[in-house]
Amino acid sequence: MSSTSVLSARQALLTAAKDRVLLTDGGWGTQIQLRKLVEADYGGDLGLSHDQKGNNDILALTRPDVVTAISNDYFAAGSDIISTNTFSANIISQADYGAEHLVKQINHESARLGREAADRFTAQDGRRRFVAGAVGPTNKTLSLSPDVNNPGYREIDFDHLKNVYLEQVIALAEGGADFILIETIFDTLNAKAGISATLEAQEQLGRDLPLMISMTLTDLSGRNLSGHTVEAFWCAVRHAKPLTIGLNCSFGAQQLRPHVKLLSEIADTLVMVYPNAGLPNELGEYDELPPTTAAFVQEWAAAGQVNILGGCCGSTPAHIAAMAKAVDGLKGRPIPDVPVRTRLAGLEPFIMAA
Repeated sequence: MSSTSVLSARQALLTAAKDRVLLTDGGWGTQIQLRKLVEADYGGDLGLSHDQKGNNDILALTRPDVVTAISNDYFAAGSDIISTNTFSANIISQADYGAEHLVKQINHESARLGREAADRFTAQDGRRRFVAGAVGPTNKTLSLSPDVNNPGYREIDFDHLKNVYLEQVIALAEGGADFILIETIFDTLNAKAGISATLEAQEQLGRDLPLMISMTLTDLSGRNLSGHTVEAFWCAVRHAKPLTIGLNCSFGAQQLRPHVKLLSEIADTLVMVYPNAGLPNELGEYDELPPTTAAFVQEWAAAGQVNILGGCCGSTPAHIAAMAKAVDGLKGRPIPDVPVRTRLAGLEPFIMAA
């Protein structure tokens, strides 16, 4: 944690969110692609046997200047929080590149680089910046079988995924991350493994690791891949008392509007939403310009539905700068006083009457 404030990261974020709408960062993949890196940039002198091109996470070891430059760009655009470039920095995903033995190092260094950038900007103007350790979903799912002929088959089990996440979370925390961001959640059970890992890491390290939890929707009806609605998902993870709950990736801001409104009404914590820059075109690219995205998310802020905004796929520092301008002067969403009820979740929520 930064030494710039006596407040814990949790307290500092909650305090800042009372006064204004905060900003997280935008997409990392897009920014890396713009730099036209070649395989040698990714592989460096690590001597790995697999081709590393496209392994964005490993740049923390081979091209730390790229990671630092992107962090700087987002902070300069107005971000209060940046995420670490560690979406796939786990042994399952890194096995595709033969780099699973580097997972601890990748996460530690990415968090350290983010911490350095955050503290540097904080020192310039006194406004506290934060680092969220990004934990992606992996390419495995605990809820669904990859074999259509064997619905009961699973490639991995819960304890295995929990331990995969535990290694990553501890390295992120030791590298300097303020929060653990479990993001782009398509499978609620995967998220529960990440939550379990974070709580275990918290005990091992003897420090608070505030959770940020972000669901991704896979269809316009408002469900993730494991079939949970937004409300059912919240019921399934609320026990972890996350610092933020929200939505990311999924679609553009326009399509997320009703789901953001719903979540804002039921979540008794901060709401963080970072949508894609619209829907991709036929080439898989994102055309939505910064003022357009900013206008959409400004509607949520003006309606008191969000506390933290940012961007996902296709978004850039220019999108964040436009959002910062659009929400300037707006108060953050007041956290509602939600009645105490027994709230359970299958694919739909079940709320017991008082």
